[in-house]
Amino acid sequence: MTSYAALLRGIAPSNPQMTNDKLRGVFSGLGFTDVGSVVASGNIVFSAPETDVPALEDRIQQALNAELGIPGGTIIRSREELRALVDADPFPGLTHGRGTYLIATFFKATEAPTEIPDFDDPLARVVGIDRDARAVLAIVDNSTGKTPDFMAWLEKQYGKDITTRTWLTIQRILKKMG
Repeated sequence: MTSYAALLRGIAPSNPQMTNDKLRGVFSGLGFTDVGSVVASGNIVFSAPETDVPALEDRIQQALNAELGIPGGTIIRSREELRALVDADPFPGLTHGRGTYLIATFFKATEAPTEIPDFDDPLARVVGIDRDARAVLAIVDNSTGKTPDFMAWLEKQYGKDITTRTWLTIQRILKKMG
């Protein structure tokens, strides 16, 4: 059995079809074990014998769409991939906060881009790309009244097969995975 995290795109916790209990129900119904949720924004941890991640992503997405009407994307990372990402310490010496909002944008594709075009906003900067985790790592300054539109910019550059999580959420997911 492999321990996975499903990072679901487009989850609105206020939507009654997208509650954690309903999301967990879809995963349990697919026969996965150790199903749990982390915060109310579409992070489901589970164990499965499958190792074909693209097939697993498709299977989960089809079930979410059929059972709950959720058309968004499903991006999966193994516990080992997330552990290696966190252990790499891509934000050395920084603490997640309003002025240093630490984020990772995960790509569904088999690999993340090797380069990211410049994002022309002093309130956001890319600090690196983790090729193994297929993630772009960035810092956003949310301490001013102006919020950079970094996520929309990434989506415009790379399409909708991406999803972003805060560094704190990634750490919580990893902790839940044991």
